[in-house]
Amino acid sequence: MTGTRAALDRGGLARLLIEAGSPLDADGVAALVAGVLATPPEIGTSWHALVADPTPPALAEALEELRADLARDFRDGLAPEDFARLPRVARLALLREELATRRLDGFIVPRGDEHQGEYVPASAQRLAWLTGFTGSAGMAIVLAERAALFVDGRYTLQAAAQVDAERFEVRHLIDEPPARWLAASLGAGAVVGYDPWLHTPHEVERLQAGAQRAGASLRPVVHPADNPIDLVWPGRPAAPLAPVVPHPERFAGESALAKRTRLGRALADDGVAAAVLTMPESIAWLLNIRGGDVPHTPLPLSFGLLRNDGEVTLFIDRRKLAPGLDRHLGNSVALEPPDRLGPALDALAAQTSAAGKPVQVDPATAASWIFDRLTQAGARIHRAADPCLLPKACKNAVELDGARAAHRRDGAAVTRFLAWLAQEAPQGGLREIAASDRLEAFRRDGDNFRDLSFPTISGAGSNGAIVHYRATPDSEKRLEPGMLYLLDSGAQYLDGTTDITRTIAIGEPSAEMRDRFTRVLKGHIALATARFPTGTTGAQLDPFARRALWQKGLDYDHGTGHGVGSYLSVHEGPQRISKAPNAQALLTGMIVSNEPGYYKTGAYGIRIENLVVVQPWEEAGERDMLCFETLTLAPIDRALIDRELLGDDEIAWLDAYHARVRAVIGPLVDPATATWLAAATAPIG
Repeated sequence: MTGTRAALDRGGLARLLIEAGSPLDADGVAALVAGVLATPPEIGTSWHALVADPTPPALAEALEELRADLARDFRDGLAPEDFARLPRVARLALLREELATRRLDGFIVPRGDEHQGEYVPASAQRLAWLTGFTGSAGMAIVLAERAALFVDGRYTLQAAAQVDAERFEVRHLIDEPPARWLAASLGAGAVVGYDPWLHTPHEVERLQAGAQRAGASLRPVVHPADNPIDLVWPGRPAAPLAPVVPHPERFAGESALAKRTRLGRALADDGVAAAVLTMPESIAWLLNIRGGDVPHTPLPLSFGLLRNDGEVTLFIDRRKLAPGLDRHLGNSVALEPPDRLGPALDALAAQTSAAGKPVQVDPATAASWIFDRLTQAGARIHRAADPCLLPKACKNAVELDGARAAHRRDGAAVTRFLAWLAQEAPQGGLREIAASDRLEAFRRDGDNFRDLSFPTISGAGSNGAIVHYRATPDSEKRLEPGMLYLLDSGAQYLDGTTDITRTIAIGEPSAEMRDRFTRVLKGHIALATARFPTGTTGAQLDPFARRALWQKGLDYDHGTGHGVGSYLSVHEGPQRISKAPNAQALLTGMIVSNEPGYYKTGAYGIRIENLVVVQPWEEAGERDMLCFETLTLAPIDRALIDRELLGDDEIAWLDAYHARVRAVIGPLVDPATATWLAAATAPIG
């Protein structure tokens, strides 16, 4: 019997497992594959090592056949064909029936999961399953007779396209927040359910206040037993099981032991017994590990307890630990299954109460359930930021060198694409998906490439005006003369994470397009060249990027900059550049995006994005001053620039930037691309 046929024969598979020395039996492998099916496809065949390492060829063949066989019947309810089988209106009806049996007058459905992350596994895509909305931020509230979906300015057009407007009112998350809607929509005595695993305490407090203004109240319902979405979602996927592997110190720049010791000492100095870690990116950074449980971000979904002596308890499904990871973690990292977190919090509460020391938990990122459990167990809680946030955000010298190297390779890939696009687009027939696929292929040629850092935004014409547009076969446009093409993309490399946006004129742009593009460019240059004193926040710098647009009565409805991780999340806090108030000062080593834009609904979108790193300004004199070093290296479309709108200093910056791009990227690309690059980066001064 061949290995392939053995995959469908439990006896044959069992024999192969025994021969390979696998700790799993056939049933265990089937359960593992259920988790593998719930992971992003980028993990490839790396999961074979979770079954047997090394994996004999016959067993590997059998495992792939088993995965393919189980995948044929896998229906997670999130695909377009799944909405045809179970329409949105039917899903809403199922939820309302379940709410009625529980005597709930409504239920709150957030976008996040237990970790409050941007990218969530398929099993936590409750908002998408219910409404069809697939954006990275949002919330729905379902009442007996009304329902609303709340999204921010990035997603208003997307929500209108994806959501049944007859069933859901689409509201602005910031201008018309959910708490205000609850206050106006609930009747006295109404009870609205929420899952405390899926909200932070801050969110619960705001929502509770809104309900109370109407004389109503909120009631916690905890999954997996009581979350009504989970109960009515047929085929809800299993928790993902992607391999968790070490992240080498040559990329991390500091050992996990050194990080644990340093952060533990800081907790002790603050009089804190331990910190609860709920953000997988913090755990990945602290322990120098990476996973693949969610799309585009190498996260191992897990929880942790960091004690003030530097010891850690990691709550994770051991089935996804790659062989040898125990040795990497060391004896000071204890492993527990996820369902032991509750009892561990109870025990921690007892220990810390006896010692008179608090437990630190981040109210901005941790689930309300964590606070509830600790409080019920008698713990004293110290509300403070996740202790990994700032150390993770302030990249060390090795991480910064890695970021520079990653951006050189990424810049070469983007430049190769732009040269190809300049030749291909005028021929006609090029469509959005084919264009983004070509860029991905160029990136995959580069060393240390692991994945895209987010789904590429490839928007031609009016699709470019949808800030977080995602091309589909039904929505994609052809790149045609007279259009603007907006391409926002990035990659995950072992040594760094990239994010770049370029707007390209297809054919001859209009005068209005050039005016708007140049004003966006002026804002980009103003931020890139900013000099600012230590202690300055991103909110204070945000007007630099908007001033040229404001002078024409124009603006954009998204932030100007977000933090970026080191082979971690492409959206990382606590730093950001935005209108929204933010007390976090920009610190040396922080990487942040510089991405002003302009969007004309139904016509075009413009965005220019580079990543920059905060550095000391050596010419500051007596006062401590900071500046930005630009990391991203790729041409900015000169055809879209109205030179008359630029000042001499702005022209000098653009010419110097393009000279740097030409000098660094030119030697990394083929001769034909280098020739195109020389023309694309020629001085305009």
